[in-house]
Amino acid sequence: MLTFLGFAMVITFMFLIMTKRLSALIALIIIPILFALFGGFAPKIGPMMLEGITKLAPTGVMLMFAILYFALMIDSGLFDPAVRKILKLVKGDPLKVSVGTAVLALVVSLDGDGATTYMICVAAMLPLYSRIGMSPRIMAGLIILAGGVMNMTPWGGPTARAASALHVDPSDIFVPMIPAMLAGVVAILAIAYMYGKRERARLGELHLAGDEMDHSEISVSQFPDARRPKLIWFNGALTLALMCTLIAGLLPLPVLFMVAFSIAMIVNYPCLQQQKDRVAAHAGSVLAVVGLIFAAGIFTGILTGTGMVDAMSKSLLAVIPEVLGPYLAVITALVSMPFTFFMSNDAFYYGVLPVLAEAASHYGITAVEMARASIVGQPVHLLSPLVPSTYLLVALAGIEFGDHQRFTLKWAVLVCLCIMFAALLMGIFPLFSTL
Repeated sequence: MLTFLGFAMVITFMFLIMTKRLSALIALIIIPILFALFGGFAPKIGPMMLEGITKLAPTGVMLMFAILYFALMIDSGLFDPAVRKILKLVKGDPLKVSVGTAVLALVVSLDGDGATTYMICVAAMLPLYSRIGMSPRIMAGLIILAGGVMNMTPWGGPTARAASALHVDPSDIFVPMIPAMLAGVVAILAIAYMYGKRERARLGELHLAGDEMDHSEISVSQFPDARRPKLIWFNGALTLALMCTLIAGLLPLPVLFMVAFSIAMIVNYPCLQQQKDRVAAHAGSVLAVVGLIFAAGIFTGILTGTGMVDAMSKSLLAVIPEVLGPYLAVITALVSMPFTFFMSNDAFYYGVLPVLAEAASHYGITAVEMARASIVGQPVHLLSPLVPSTYLLVALAGIEFGDHQRFTLKWAVLVCLCIMFAALLMGIFPLFSTL
């Protein structure tokens, strides 16, 4: 009975959000409550939901302040000099333009917001591509590949979803995955270099006049009044210190981002009204993400508290060949590519991953190792027709969605495989369990 209820709940949830009959936020709350009532768990629903929300509270806090912190850094103009320098260096050389596109996208996508990244990068690079005669498909492909790797940060979304679904610390997922992500970055730069060489051979190097390439006024900040160019060194030092303490694990992630955000806000915007304006400017992004995390607490709380996930994992174990069980981490990494392409991140991380993780636990594979494996497929995920921001990218670049997919998908798979092989070589998650 519990197995049936569990799979029916997950399938119903996935169907409703994939057919857009319900938003993920509402479905995560309503669907588990209805199935718990149907299963006769009415007296225990309250404590189960509260326990799930309590476990996810640190993740919600971390995401809220991480989004606010990086939004603040963009508003203040921290990344403006890097963007201007990249644009100045690339000039009319297709090779430099291609590699510069990848580097720019990697820098700008640090905030985890795909739509913002696409608007900034396309606005900065498309005039160069048009002037030189390079294909905008290359630009769009490199931007989305960079966004796919940087989407694996805890504030990007998938890592937070995996952490909340399996009740593990996001830093335990992200920090060990950094070397594997760097392997993905190297792969993207290699792809950019290859296409740059090809375009240079086709087009040659165009020498643009200095007045044509004046980037002195370009800024990634959408709020001119919020720029703080005189504080760029302070903001850079604060961000570097934040990244170092994050990797060193000196304090929990939520505390780190709360402290860093508070310091940045006081120094950059000492006026109370300015502080209110900055928070209000990004409240929509924060609410959308944090609301989803707390709603997921209800879903995972009921899924775990009722015993559904245990029953589902046992039934899954019964159909998985014994020889494949120890390889569930690698299997999860591989299936994360097609699964997150054909279904939303919410459906995969809240519906499929908990069942795979529970089954893997019987072979000695930990939940955090499964969480790391589950985020490998993100570069492929962003090419899914279910990702709204991708439509924005192709519209801004002036290309067809199908052409973008055909051009980029093979490279996205390659980047995912590079990340996976690097993770296996470094023991970030196991090739197989010896238990």
